[in-house]
Amino acid sequence: MDAMTPRAAGRPGVLRLPLPYWVRDFALVRPAVLTFVITAGISATCVLASYLQLKQAREDEQQAHAMRDAARKRFLYAESEKQEIRAYQPLFVELQRRHFVGAESRLDWVDAIRQIQERRRLLPLTYEIEVQQPYKLEGRLATGDYQLRGSRMTVHMDLLHEMDLFGFLGDLRQHGVFTVQHCAIRRSAGTTATAVTPGAAAAPAAALTSDCTLNWLTLMPGARGTGNTGSAR
Repeated sequence: MDAMTPRAAGRPGVLRLPLPYWVRDFALVRPAVLTFVITAGISATCVLASYLQLKQAREDEQQAHAMRDAARKRFLYAESEKQEIRAYQPLFVELQRRHFVGAESRLDWVDAIRQIQERRRLLPLTYEIEVQQPYKLEGRLATGDYQLRGSRMTVHMDLLHEMDLFGFLGDLRQHGVFTVQHCAIRRSAGTTATAVTPGAAAAPAAALTSDCTLNWLTLMPGARGTGNTGSAR
């Protein structure tokens, strides 16, 4: 006890505590801890990279599905258009033949009237065709890239009977598309005297007269999607 007194007197107030075992022995596990930290960091980085790649792959997959669906819709639309073309092409060609689609053909109308009159041996008739104008219908008609136009024609006919008028209009429909806006048949006021040459048959007298207003219709390229609205002319 007396020997330790001077050492204790030289270092007053100093108290040494023993270190915990895990601090004292940390040097033994330091390499393993460093390896664990590095491995955990690398693992976390790999997990994050995998997650980002998975997210990008899913986005790419969704985009690919959207592109596939869009391509499928375009394909189905093209197939639908092909079917519509096959279904309506004969009708379109027929309407072109009857001069309903494209520029109007007044010379064909005039020639058709002359041929019908000669073939049916009709009495003399007179007609007048006005300037072509946009034709308006009641309600709305989708005409796409075309515009509906009409040319008004007034016809005066002398008739032996009403079937002459019906036959004339029926034959005329084979050469174009038109609507009958107005048609009136009246009994003739009397028999018109005609000169008769020897050996020739007397010209038949008209029993009826008719005055009709027709509208020759044509579809011509115009403003897209305008359609036709208004009242019938």
